[in-house]
Amino acid sequence: MSIFRSQVYPIEPNARCRASVFYDATLADGVQAFTTYNQMMMPTGYGDPEAEYWRLINGVSMWDVAAQRQVELTGTDAARLAQILSTRNLDGIKTGQGKYAPLCNHAGTLINDPVILKIDDSRWLISIADSNILFWARAICAERNLNVEIREPDISPLAIQGPKAEDVIASIFGDWIRKIRYFRFEFTEIERIPVMLSRSGYSKQGGFELYLLDGNKGTALWNAVKEAGQPWGIRPGCPNQTERVESGLLSFGADNDDTTNPFEVRLGRYVDLSLPDDVIGIEALRKIQSEGVKRHQLGIIVEGDQPVERNRNWIAINLDNRKIGDVTTMIWSWKFGRNIGFALVDASVKPGTEVEVAVNSKHSNATLAELPFRL
Repeated sequence: MSIFRSQVYPIEPNARCRASVFYDATLADGVQAFTTYNQMMMPTGYGDPEAEYWRLINGVSMWDVAAQRQVELTGTDAARLAQILSTRNLDGIKTGQGKYAPLCNHAGTLINDPVILKIDDSRWLISIADSNILFWARAICAERNLNVEIREPDISPLAIQGPKAEDVIASIFGDWIRKIRYFRFEFTEIERIPVMLSRSGYSKQGGFELYLLDGNKGTALWNAVKEAGQPWGIRPGCPNQTERVESGLLSFGADNDDTTNPFEVRLGRYVDLSLPDDVIGIEALRKIQSEGVKRHQLGIIVEGDQPVERNRNWIAINLDNRKIGDVTTMIWSWKFGRNIGFALVDASVKPGTEVEVAVNSKHSNATLAELPFRL
């Protein structure tokens, strides 16, 4: 019997929306909602959002993030292609290391913000956000006539996040894992299940991702981690909207539009303008910086103690009856007891500026703030 079991009606995958290798396990353990991500079903809740939030903040949570798909580059030109695709300098990246690395199109527009991982000199993984980088990489590779095989491998991440995550992972693999640095990874196994163990994950609470290397073992891996985590109160969860906003984490596809460049959303430190001209988007980004960035991302804190009716996106921000930008994401923060969010506003508007937004069908006063939040 499942430790987490509750009654749900199964949601059937289909040809246009695939199930993950952990799908059956999440159903058995009470998943209540999904979203679509990279044409896959990704869990978004198990019925108690506030409990899931506090478990991530204070304990440990396990997430099906198999929708965080991998694009594998293999061949003599794999390293070169990885750099052509990325605006971050990948020189010096070591075997067993990953780097957060924005990808842009030729206009300098952000098209994905993956982690790029080096398996060895001729094999790289791009662990992507929600856009089709497989097709993009294949097109760029073909037009540059590079010797690279590009495919979606049988690799599916399972995240273990929260301040107690390290203890859970150490109980499975041993205390050697405590020495793994952030964005470093090792190949290992649990109960003969092959995984790539990485200190990473989409939260600021610390944790690991287990990249499952055998899709037939999804339920077995889920159950093994769940059983090992019982002494620390592990329960299922999902990438947490509230925690990521509180922590200042960008959500690709939510906090950007079709013209957003990395400088506008606090990713400028991951752009190396001295890279060669053949890096996609680098010439456009030099021009954008030279001419001046038009927008920037700030936090927004809304007055009042009534939670936003639902997570909201792209709400107009007004200053003196003039639109100056948009709230790209707004959520209720249980930690701060306020509605907070991200604002993409005119670059001339500074933190501390008082503005007006619409919340729960009425106009509310709000204040722009530096990110991450310091309430």
